[in-house]
Parts: sequence; C-alpha cells; structure tokens
Amino acid sequence: MGTLLALLAAAGFGVSDVTGAVAARRASALTVTLGIQATGMVVLVPALWLIAGTSSTQALLLGGLAGGLGAIGLVIYLRAMAVGPIGVISPVSALVGAGVPVGWGVALLGEQIGARQVTGILLGLLAVGAVAYVPGSSLRSDGARGVLQALLAGVAFGLFFVALNATPSGSGLWPLLGARTVAIVVLLTAVLLRRRPLVPRGVGGLVVVSGVGDMVANALFLAATRVGLLSLVSLLTSLYPVIALLVARWWLQERLTGTQAAGVLAALLATALLAGGGG
Repeated sequence: MGTLLALLAAAGFGVSDVTGAVAARRASALTVTLGIQATGMVVLVPALWLIAGTSSTQALLLGGLAGGLGAIGLVIYLRAMAVGPIGVISPVSALVGAGVPVGWGVALLGEQIGARQVTGILLGLLAVGAVAYVPGSSLRSDGARGVLQALLAGVAFGLFFVALNATPSGSGLWPLLGARTVAIVVLLTAVLLRRRPLVPRGVGGLVVVSGVGDMVANALFLAATRVGLLSLVSLLTSLYPVIALLVARWWLQERLTGTQAAGVLAALLATALLAGGGG
C-alpha cells in the first residue's frame, strides 16, 4: 500500500507541476501560486479530520516555516518553467530538493553518507551541467536562466522538506495547515504590494487542477510514510519529474537536445540515489 500511495503522490506532483507551469506562462506566477495554495487549503481542511494526527504549537510553527520556504520556492519554480523546458526544470529542482536534506544532515546533524549518495551528488553535478548546456547560448538566455532558477527553487524545496521533517511524527496533516496558512499570507502580501490581480484570469481551471493535485499528493506522501518505509516512499515520490516530462511531451510537444535528455536521465538517477539512503 505504501508503494501505491507513493506512486500516486508522484503522479499528483507531476500533473500539478505541468498545469501550474502552463498557468504561469499565461498569468502572473505570484497570482498563480497564490491560487494553487488557496485551492490546496480548501482540500486540506476536510482532510485534517480524515487522517489521524495531533495538533501542536510545534507542528504548526515548523509547518509555517516550511510553508514560507515552499511558497518562495514555488514562485521561483513556476517562473523557471515559464521560460525553460518543463522536462529540464522539474528534474533539476527535484535533484537539488533531494540533495539539500542530505547536505543538511551531513553538515549540521553529523550524519554519515554512503557511497550511493556520494555517487548521486557527483552524478547530479554532471546532470546540471548537461541540462543547462545549449550550443550557442549564454547565461542570459531563457534556458540558462530557467536552470539557475530551478536550482534556487530546489534549495527552497529542500529546506521545506527539512522543516517538515522536524515536525512531530504524530502530527498528521497539521503541519501542512501551518504551511498553507503562512504561504497564503506571504503570497497575498506580495500580490497586494506588487499590485497583481488576486484571481488568475483565464487560467482558473489550470490553477484548480494544480492546487488539488499538489495537496492530494502531499497528503498521499504523508499517508505513505505512515505505512511504508520512508526511504522507499521518498524514492518513489521523487520520480514525479518523469510524470511531468511525459505530460509535457504529450501536451506541449516539448523536445530536448540529446545532451539535455542525457542530463535529465542522469538527474533522475542521481535523485533516486540521494533519496534511496546510504549504502
């Protein structure tokens, strides 16, 4: 059951990524991100009573910290996918998002990493270089900027997972309530200050699909960790860029260069090595 839930979570994240990216290409990324978070809150509230968990100040505060980081990361992520290929941006962000918790554990918690994770780190560095390389391009090109933004988004996502992992194990979905609340407040403030429209026009359907997919995927991931091994669940869920890549190829007819395709495969393998634990 844990395996099935993790695979469904990966599918949810992948579909959410693509629909959110398409919406961000047609409207403000800030407004789209706010809409995604608000839609997710509508899904989350009833789910709080369906999945067992104990609310606490620690769960809500750490969840709120995670939410602020996640909101920033999602805005950058959607902007990256608005200017670069989804099939490149998604794997790069996933790679960095998986690597940051590993680096956090080693540098600050004194954790030891195995040969598998070291291999994943080295392979990941090669992957980033491969997907960012386009003959004749420069760092100012849209593709290069998109990869740089994907790296920043990945860092934010990785810190999101670090903060979420620090929440009490028996808190259920309550940390996500703190996360969504803070994210909505931060994004709403940014939207008002930058005078962006509160409601994304012409992309409402895409935003709803993205928001529901994201929240359902989060809930499925947490449920999977309750019944399955965390290492296996993390590994399977980290395959969501594969779903995003397949959807982008089918829906948007995205095509990658040979070097980029090799880099994407290397990024997925590196992510799997990092998410799979030491050894």
